[in-house]
Amino acid sequence: MRKVKLTLEYDGTRYAGWQIQKNAETIQREVEEALESVLSEKVRVYGAGRTDAGVHALGQVAHFETRSQLPLKNIRDGANTYLPPDIVILRAEEVDLSFHARYNAREKIYLYRVLLRDVRSPLELHRACHIAVPLDVEEMQRGAGYFVGHHDFSAFTASGSSVKSKVRTISRLDIERKAELLKFEFQADGFLYKMVRNIVGTLLEVGKGKLSAYKIEEILKSGERKLAGPTAPASGLYFLRILYGDN
Repeated sequence: MRKVKLTLEYDGTRYAGWQIQKNAETIQREVEEALESVLSEKVRVYGAGRTDAGVHALGQVAHFETRSQLPLKNIRDGANTYLPPDIVILRAEEVDLSFHARYNAREKIYLYRVLLRDVRSPLELHRACHIAVPLDVEEMQRGAGYFVGHHDFSAFTASGSSVKSKVRTISRLDIERKAELLKFEFQADGFLYKMVRNIVGTLLEVGKGKLSAYKIEEILKSGERKLAGPTAPASGLYFLRILYGDN
């Protein structure tokens, strides 16, 4: 038995997320079906993170086990011939049988993109959140500082989450503007359901002058979702990279 680690890139626009669901197109289903066509056996692919509907990935990591002795390049290239154009396997690597794409992850990095201009962009329609009003980026950067560290993120979790502990550690939250593009980059030991999008939505309220940056500390301590900002659109979110013990 072999265990193979995959690194994937995909445009999540037309999918209901990573995880297999009944009567819905998902990334996991497409990848499993492509691999089964190449390996001539059923496989279960386990992802490092369950991206939501409409969310993209530049470096999603997954693994599966197989009895096939097909070379890794043949597995990658063969599966890519069966995958739709909006999903691709970038790399296939053989790993130790103890490896788990999700449980061995040390930190995850997400990217959120915001297009800042007066009119929308057809080219960025499903790839960035469009904001047509001016934003105070310095105030947003000030607000971002309150999120860094070890906190209970209950106020920034979607309702209905069944996770027992809402405590996570954000080691980095960078906000950078280049021309018309505003980028948020999050690095943490884990993320709650819609946590990144809820934090971005709150910081956008800060940028618009609707919320003071210092209020974020109060919202974090309250644990009340209703006090935070709206959920930012899925289109601007990207699963960027996973950090394991070896990197």
